Amino acid sequence: MLKSIQERIQALPQEIRKVSAAEAAAEIENNQGVLIDVREPSESAEKTIQPAFIIPRGILEMKTLEKFKDPDRPLYLHCASGVRAQLGAEQLVDMGYTNVTAIVSDIKAIQQAFNPQE
Repeated sequence: MLKSIQERIQALPQEIRKVSAAEAAAEIENNQGVLIDVREPSESAEKTIQPAFIIPRGILEMKTLEKFKDPDRPLYLHCASGVRAQLGAEQLVDMGYTNVTAIVSDIKAIQQAFNPQE
């Protein structure tokens, strides 16, 4: 039986941590966390969020392993609405990353939290 995206999100394990954009911005300032933008390149080019690393969802597992070797480093994933961030967070936890957080705010709130001047 096929599952909708909403059903997949609801079935995510409880260990997938979710925070708002404002919470993520405050935490990253204090814990040296890494912000990862999992949107497609065309989306990221349209509205860039600094200081995010751009790693599209389709290559997230490969590129994250290349760039971030410490499985305990705080990683914060964002997309345009929180859906891809949550699915990506699930994959990184499955790979062995222990400190992964999905930002579940929309792109406007993320922009406001990380780049309020723009």
